[in-house]
Amino acid sequence: MSMLKLAFQNFQRSFKNYISLVISLAFTILIFFNFQNLIDSHIFDSLGEAVFRNVEIIIQIITIVLICFMLFFIWYATNVFLSKRKKDIGIYIFMGLTNQKIGQLYMIETTFIGLMALLFGIVSGIITAQLFQMILFKLSDISIDLQIGFSLKSVLIVSAIYFLIYLIFVCKGYINIVRSSVLEMVSASRQNEYVRQNHFILIMKTIVGMGFLCTGYYFAIKKGGMDTINNAMLAVVLVIVGVYLLFGGMIPLLFQTLAKRKTFLYKKERNLWVNNIIFRIKKNYRTYAMVSVLMLCSVTALATGFAMKERHDGIVHFRNTYTFQVMSPKKDLYKDFSELIDKNNDIEYSGEVSFLQVDSSYIDERFKNASYGFLSYSQVKQLAKDTHFTFDFTIPKDNEYIRVDRKTLMTIITDNTHETIKINHQEYQIADYTTTPYLGYMQEKTAFYMVNDTVYQQLKSIGEEFYLYNYKITNPYHFAASIQDIQGHSDCMGLIKMDPQDDELQWVRILYSLCIFMFMVFVFASGSIIFMKLYNDAFEEKERYQVLQKIGISKKTLKHSITNELRFAYAAPLLVMTISSYFSIRALANMVQTDLLMINIISVIAIIIFFTICYFLSTSIYQKNAGIKS
Repeated sequence: MSMLKLAFQNFQRSFKNYISLVISLAFTILIFFNFQNLIDSHIFDSLGEAVFRNVEIIIQIITIVLICFMLFFIWYATNVFLSKRKKDIGIYIFMGLTNQKIGQLYMIETTFIGLMALLFGIVSGIITAQLFQMILFKLSDISIDLQIGFSLKSVLIVSAIYFLIYLIFVCKGYINIVRSSVLEMVSASRQNEYVRQNHFILIMKTIVGMGFLCTGYYFAIKKGGMDTINNAMLAVVLVIVGVYLLFGGMIPLLFQTLAKRKTFLYKKERNLWVNNIIFRIKKNYRTYAMVSVLMLCSVTALATGFAMKERHDGIVHFRNTYTFQVMSPKKDLYKDFSELIDKNNDIEYSGEVSFLQVDSSYIDERFKNASYGFLSYSQVKQLAKDTHFTFDFTIPKDNEYIRVDRKTLMTIITDNTHETIKINHQEYQIADYTTTPYLGYMQEKTAFYMVNDTVYQQLKSIGEEFYLYNYKITNPYHFAASIQDIQGHSDCMGLIKMDPQDDELQWVRILYSLCIFMFMVFVFASGSIIFMKLYNDAFEEKERYQVLQKIGISKKTLKHSITNELRFAYAAPLLVMTISSYFSIRALANMVQTDLLMINIISVIAIIIFFTICYFLSTSIYQKNAGIKS
């Protein structure tokens, strides 16, 4: 019998054992294909060059993340397959086959799995490509002509990357088999698994892990200036290492300690499932840590999407505070421009304010701006009253200012309480900070500082005073009718006109949709990893459960034991993720200046619901594969 035929027979006979592997790999390929197809189909071309460029960068970044995820997932899947097959293929040695022949058999059989996953993934991706685009643009609230079909380039790119990664790990498995002894392959299913770990080492891992974790949490929520990015990166590394050590130290330490308490251990079915967790934790703790990190990434991705959408909506509203902003060197022209606008449009609200434009050579601060403007406290207060904005600031002292800033998608400056600025060699301390759009779009172009009226008068000696007349019309879509009249005025030095249909930040709405997809991908991946792990563990435990039934332990007792063991497998990563997600979302909230607590709660609840479904499915399938299903 040829090696190809033997491998194919093995594949057919054991196909049900590979279903979880094939489905998980196919889903990874499906997602990767759909993201790649978005770029190769040029569907974003109609949104404009700037939007297309930003969206392309975002999808390329996500694609890199997906490739890294695919690399990890294929590595994990091939390792599971190798550990499952190593004992079986070790028997072939007694039939006279060399390690090289057995390695070739493994490579061919694994290639069948990989090709089936690739076929399912690509076909599913092609079928769902248009649906994926429809959902994406529906979530983004963008009208665009969808393209029916798919890009052949996407098929080739995804297939090539997947096959290259898969081939690397298949070759790695081949080398592993060639270098393995007969004893290693025959006893592979129990190798490095049923081991109680050294108590002292577990204590040290727990202490170090908790130290890393708490330090990571601290850096995650610590506010600062330019060091915020470094703090965030440090927090990511510390939390990942901390989670890894927590599962490798604290969890086995806890269960080994509980196992020594006989009053606890011999109640109900605890002797069965507690000892089983202890024996298997050395092999499984990496999986639990991995799942916790993936779920943490999913919660962060979803929160990022909602934060970006909220900031996008805020920026659009910010920019459209006024339809027209007229700048003039002359005062008392408010009524003149109002009459010009009233010819063709109705004014909803309006207001005027003056500001001092100061040359940057007079300003000394940490971050230089191209243009500086200074506002009078009393005038801004009156403008807020005219335009119905809240204004609850106290009058700044002579050495203080209030920063009137623009809205941004994200800021790395999360603590500005110690911010200072030197104006004409005089130092001023920040008293308050606001992003309320008192001056609308002008706040995006100029760094404005509000001072008291006395300081404002003093600064006139180094600045030039301009007057800004602001108008919001009831029908912004009819703004073009008043442009010519306003610009025709002899004292109109400059005009800012806002087109409500001009949205250069459309890419942010697309990012919001992509973040939702990434959330679903990571959550599904997390559930798949645990499900796949438990699915395969059931076959390895089948013999043990058969022995336990023969010595008189009822199926009901064994089912309760399995239920408790699997509940821990899902609950432990969930608990660690829930605690860690609070700090990661707090860090993100500081950077986007948005309250994300409700998003955090909703995302965690969504993951709990999904994991609960996976838990019940795993319990049923585990009992069946272990041979105790009634």
